Amino acid sequence: MRTDRKLVVRVVAGVALAAALAAVVAVSASASQAGAKKTMVNTSVSGSISFWGIWAAQEQTAFEKVIKGFTNKFPNVKVTYTSKGNDMPTVLATAIAGGNPPDVADVAQPGLVKQFVQQHHLKPITYAKKTISKNFAPAWVKLGVVNKKLYALLYKASNKSTLWYNVHSFKQAGVKAPKKWSQLTKDAKTIKASGTPAYSLCGSSGWTLTDLFENIYLRTFGPAKYNKLSAHKIKWTDPSVTKALKEMKQVVGNSSNLYGGTNGALQTGYPQCVDYVYATPPKAAMVIEADFVANEILQATKAKPVKDFNVVPFPAITAGADASAIETSGDEIITFRNTPAIQAFVKYLATAKAAEIWAKLGGFGTGNVHVPASVYPDAITRRTEAPLTKAKAAVFDMSDEQPAAFGSTTGQGEWGIFQKFLQNPSNIKSIQQQLEASAKAAYKK
Repeated sequence: MRTDRKLVVRVVAGVALAAALAAVVAVSASASQAGAKKTMVNTSVSGSISFWGIWAAQEQTAFEKVIKGFTNKFPNVKVTYTSKGNDMPTVLATAIAGGNPPDVADVAQPGLVKQFVQQHHLKPITYAKKTISKNFAPAWVKLGVVNKKLYALLYKASNKSTLWYNVHSFKQAGVKAPKKWSQLTKDAKTIKASGTPAYSLCGSSGWTLTDLFENIYLRTFGPAKYNKLSAHKIKWTDPSVTKALKEMKQVVGNSSNLYGGTNGALQTGYPQCVDYVYATPPKAAMVIEADFVANEILQATKAKPVKDFNVVPFPAITAGADASAIETSGDEIITFRNTPAIQAFVKYLATAKAAEIWAKLGGFGTGNVHVPASVYPDAITRRTEAPLTKAKAAVFDMSDEQPAAFGSTTGQGEWGIFQKFLQNPSNIKSIQQQLEASAKAAYKK
């Protein structure tokens, strides 16, 4: 039988080349084991994951970089992200009814998570509990627990306990950033006397009014009572609500100290209220809202961090309440299916690495204790996001925890009733009765 000499030469050459390459790989691997650990990949997990989120534009771009970090580690898993906008509760409900929800989703309403758990739509993520507990304080882990079982990871968080002020307006009035509520209410009068209304309210966006009430209630009565009211274990006619509304009246009750007066505040939405504080000249001295105010200031105004705008924690009210407690909102990761690929992805999102990728880009906060403050891109972001990892207690946005009909529907429930309170802040008893009636009806459904 004749042998093809060219074929033999090619085979020998191929074997030699393969051996040489193998040798190079072996030498490279042994020469830098530490580097190999950093770039170690896992090819044993494979599959595809469909992910629906509310993030779009810059936020979508940022999260896709997080996904890339995951797929670098798990190259045989493909994650497909689809932005569904802010109407996620309706989108998911429709998909569930049609029998085709995504594998993974992010939602901003713990109340919706509880609803899906009760309806047996979600899969628990107990496989990630060890990783989450390693990276998050117990208060943060608890935010994802329903019926004593872990169903959600609060991946992206916002610090809602912040007050933003115009540095020049405060200097002109001769006042400093307030640490206590009594100081705030006193300085507000001084600011008004200096020629600028103290407050810019986003009254047409009802959720901003609930945020103000919630921070006042938290700073007055602490996290335990806050959580009871969130779960409707305390009635809205309770004396504690009366006291909190009286404190809130000190802000919303003086029409002359609101930019545009009461009527103007009711017609101003978010983020327009932020722009007013940093207009030239400023139309108001401060706005009380969450950490995402910074994004609006930087995108829509010429104000510069520290020089023109600054931020402080929501002022302390009652000595017995935990002044370090944080009201947070954010996006919880939930799963409708359970596969090795999904498990790997959820565990990855709970790591410091997955948080740092986005944190470096800005517009991101996390309760992950292993994310250093130095990761955040500027001093203002460090000031608002670092407390998320240091807070001894964290509570979720109260209105987001409640049934949507009461807590998060335009023109009705809390949003609509707090707008009525802004319109007539003296009618506290009637407001409480309306809140309780609305809550009762929503919880019955």
